[in-house]
Amino acid sequence: MSDAEKKILKIYDGSRARDDDLFETSHVNQLAWTLVVVALGIIVWLCIALVNAENQRHALMTNQCADPVFKGAVDKRCLAVVSSRDHWWEHLWYGVTHLRAPSD
Repeated sequence: MSDAEKKILKIYDGSRARDDDLFETSHVNQLAWTLVVVALGIIVWLCIALVNAENQRHALMTNQCADPVFKGAVDKRCLAVVSSRDHWWEHLWYGVTHLRAPSD
């Protein structure tokens, strides 16, 4: 190879694609986004559990699932399907804002 060819190759060497880091991935970014997705999934799951628990608690407090046959008993089938407030977000809001049991 002559000196002229070496100079030309040196000039165009910077424009050549670098294939040594072409398929390099960052595991730090993937780990961070995976943790964010898992955390959001856990938060959604806990919100759903809170809404269901508050729905049943409010139904029991307002006596919406009283057993018609046995006085003082609770109808468990009613607790599974009751909707004690109009919207689910009302249960979520009450559950998040009222951290202590009301003192009577």
